Amino acid sequence: MSSEIANTNVSSTSATDANYPQKRRSRRVKMTRPVRVRPSEPRDDHFEDRIVSINVSKEGIYFHTRKAGYYKGMRVFVTFPYSPNDPMTCEYVAEVVRVEELPNDRFGVAVDLKMSMNLGKK
Repeated sequence: MSSEIANTNVSSTSATDANYPQKRRSRRVKMTRPVRVRPSEPRDDHFEDRIVSINVSKEGIYFHTRKAGYYKGMRVFVTFPYSPNDPMTCEYVAEVVRVEELPNDRFGVAVDLKMSMNLGKK
C-alpha cells in the first residue's frame, strides 16, 4: 500500500488477532487512519462508511463500524487513507474476509485488499 505502512514500527498483536488462525502474508501493525468503504456490487445496498482503521498490513485493513450490512465475501471499494481533498487518494478493490459482532452494536470488519485503482486527479 504505502511506504508509511511498511516503515511503521508498532506492536502487531491484539486480543482480536489471538482468536483467529494466522493466515496473513505480512505483519499487521496498529495504525489509526481514516478509511472510506463503499460496496462495489450493484446488488448490495449503497452506503458510504467513513471509519478509522484499527490495524493494517500490506494486504488488508481491520476496522470497527456501526454499519450492520457487511458480510463475508462482500466486495467493497476501500479508500485508505481517506482524505476528501487529497489528489493522490488511492482506492482499492477489497473483499470482506471476517465480520465479528462487538459490544455496543458495533462490528469488527477485516478486508483483504485485492488490487489498487489510481484515482489521482490529472
